[in-house]
Amino acid sequence: MGNAIGQVLSPAIGVAISPVPLIAVILMLATPRGRVNGTAFTVGWVVALTAAVAALIAVGAGGGADGGSAPARWVSWVKLGVGVLFLLLAVMQWRGRPRAGQDAELPGWMDAIDRFTAAKAAGFAFLLAVVNPKNLALVLTAAVSIAGATSATGDRVVAAAVFVALASLCTVVPLVVFLFGGTSAADRLNGWKTWMAAHNAAIMTVLFLVLGAKSVGDAVSGLSA
Repeated sequence: MGNAIGQVLSPAIGVAISPVPLIAVILMLATPRGRVNGTAFTVGWVVALTAAVAALIAVGAGGGADGGSAPARWVSWVKLGVGVLFLLLAVMQWRGRPRAGQDAELPGWMDAIDRFTAAKAAGFAFLLAVVNPKNLALVLTAAVSIAGATSATGDRVVAAAVFVALASLCTVVPLVVFLFGGTSAADRLNGWKTWMAAHNAAIMTVLFLVLGAKSVGDAVSGLSA
């Protein structure tokens, strides 16, 4: 179990520090339907991640650890592919960063958030959680790591739960601050949103570089063992 949990920490943190879902939930919380929509978004995010990682673990359920200890070799090949993808995304993020004096360009969907219903908020969370290519790659990395590290169902369930819990911090923490943070909650959340939006490119570039290097390193180690 310890090996499986250790394998999912990096991808979980990678999902958790994503600026886009944090910005999205903060914007929703600032609307007249903020309490309902923010809760729906957070629940949708958790459910989407849970369903995705469970489905991907089930796909790899027949390929547990080789000999009961070492991860299956197919896990290393998947990690190699994902690692290369992350490195390419790091280059793209850096090349697309705002130049000095330029404001960060924000997605057009942000203007429509104040018109979201609870159902749309939950559906949007699903899109950001598992349809977004970066998150999908991270969920895939976590799932194949769990499936390859252990064949015990209980261990897989615990490792998946740890992944979802950590990966959901970007939506759960703003919601908790909004619900229980008192009068200063709005200013605090707005500060987080502004900072994350301004530094999105730098955050994602560093994140992709670290995750890419780790995935490639793990893959090379696994394939050469």
